[in-house]
Amino acid sequence: MKLRLLGLSMVGVAGLLALPACKKEEAPAPPAERPAAPTQQAVPAAPTAGAGTGEAAAPAPAGNGVVKGTVSFTGTPPAMADLAPSADPACDGRPEKEQSVLVKDGKLQNVLVRVKGPVAGAPAAPSTPVVVDQSKCTYVPRVQGAVAGQQVVFKNSDGTLHNVRGVVGTRPVFNVAQPPSGAPVQKPLPSDAEVLRLKCDVHPWMTAYVVSNPNPYFTTTAADGTFTLTGLPAGTYTLEAWHETLGTKTAEVTVKDGAPVEATFAFAATDAQAKQ
Repeated sequence: MKLRLLGLSMVGVAGLLALPACKKEEAPAPPAERPAAPTQQAVPAAPTAGAGTGEAAAPAPAGNGVVKGTVSFTGTPPAMADLAPSADPACDGRPEKEQSVLVKDGKLQNVLVRVKGPVAGAPAAPSTPVVVDQSKCTYVPRVQGAVAGQQVVFKNSDGTLHNVRGVVGTRPVFNVAQPPSGAPVQKPLPSDAEVLRLKCDVHPWMTAYVVSNPNPYFTTTAADGTFTLTGLPAGTYTLEAWHETLGTKTAEVTVKDGAPVEATFAFAATDAQAKQ
């Protein structure tokens, strides 16, 4: 009986000794996988106008059309009045006469020539502003265009006080003072007007115009009355020649890629009389 109990004890001890050895041979169970943290997804860019589903929009067509021409003045130009004298030394070198109608050899300066209305494929308004400087108590340039939505920056290069009063029709839209050689001031073009007139109350002869247009196809005639419009897509357009006192003239042109087209406009003294 004692021998039988001793045998059972030996078997039990052997079993206990074998148990750890078996556990060492078993591969440890891998830890349970934790769900991965969600990664931040990049926000897709908003589709551009005209983009198809899942495809990028085709780039706007690059126009190669060119319109060249001249703006003339027939008859005797109106006499420009003398400007009031100024004791401000910063105004030395300013024009001596009013500058609204500038005619040389029968050609008219400061006429804004533009394509009227929207143009398919035209680029958006530039992020860079148009600039109006005040130099020798004169706005420079006197007449220029801007794309609707574009900003306008006013600079004062004179060593004297100016102010820039913006007027649409008879309605004032802003009035900013600019100290001598002061920091530039930026303003948006009025969204409800085509023509922004600028005045200086300190120097009342100072006048300038910024004409807003829905497309970037515009330019201002030089002293010889010439103008050039470039980059137009092929098509038929209405051109308008705008002058601050003589009104407007229009012409229809058909533009083809790589084939410059001519356009001419003619103003006369009677246009000024009709506008008054």
